[in-house]
Amino acid sequence: MSRRRLERLLNLTMCLMATSRFLSVAEIGELVDGFAPGETAEEQEAFRRMFERDKQYLRDLGIPLETGSNSFLSDDVGYRIRRSDYALPEISLDPDEAAALGLAARLWSSTSLAAASASALLKLAAGGAPTLPGPDGLEPRVGTTEPAFAPCLAAVQAGQAIRFPYRKPTETEPSERWVEPWGVVSWRGRWYLAGHDQDRAAARVFRLSRVTGTVRPVGPPGVVRMPETVDLRALVSASAPPERTRTAVLKIRPGTGHALRRHARVLSAATGQDTVPGMPGMDIVEIDYSDIERMARWVVGYGDDVLVVRPRQLRTEVVRRLADAARAHSAPGGLAPRPCTERAPTAGPAAP
Repeated sequence: MSRRRLERLLNLTMCLMATSRFLSVAEIGELVDGFAPGETAEEQEAFRRMFERDKQYLRDLGIPLETGSNSFLSDDVGYRIRRSDYALPEISLDPDEAAALGLAARLWSSTSLAAASASALLKLAAGGAPTLPGPDGLEPRVGTTEPAFAPCLAAVQAGQAIRFPYRKPTETEPSERWVEPWGVVSWRGRWYLAGHDQDRAAARVFRLSRVTGTVRPVGPPGVVRMPETVDLRALVSASAPPERTRTAVLKIRPGTGHALRRHARVLSAATGQDTVPGMPGMDIVEIDYSDIERMARWVVGYGDDVLVVRPRQLRTEVVRRLADAARAHSAPGGLAPRPCTERAPTAGPAAP
């Protein structure tokens, strides 16, 4: 959910809680910041569609939005929220507690708990808790794009062992791992699973982006317990490799890769003398990065518009991902190929 819509929903909720009478749609458009009733018929229709979407969203979150009229003689439909049905008791949060709640709510924005976290955040904010982003527009965000995140976290909560295929950077093929999960930890913008590796009989840390297949539960739930002496963050920080900035040299087809070019330095522009077979006139750029997997994922999104000249490790990772995609598309029941589209980076220039 965008910050703008979250603020509009909060304004709508607080406005409907602040009145004892029913507010008409026209009154809501005038009173609630974020709505614009408009003057033309098209603008007014767009406003009403926006209000209907927001109204239904509040009801889906479980907010008791009442519909009624202020007079038996009037057919005008209005809306309100009874404070007795929705108001919270007085809440006092320190700034660091409010920031933690706001960050936790955003953590679940891409998971199955998104609706519950949005409802909780709206209710806390309506009760006066400062959990919304400040006026400077800065928001803490935690990416949870790895498919292994949700099943690993569920296994931690259930106290259940899991199996999954895992590929280390130095390996070309994944190996099967059998782990008793202790916790899922974010470290330097990446997610790690810490736990006891059954096959190696020792504590191990696994980067979730390197889990290459399905995470499968093993055995009964409730049997895995983390030792009291284990410090998860210390375990992950000791196992995670230190950050090291690398430089990649890429060839980019003219007129493509605009988001990538914004973080790159041009070494030479296309001259028509490029020797890449079938791809004449490519620009040559260099770009700094610290995460080979993120960089490879970014480059792969451009298809054959971007080629990796060096380093070899990045080129190998890109080729591996393209080969996996080709196998997935050619397999029975696979997805039909579709044109590549540009993807904006998810981090700064040093780690696109």
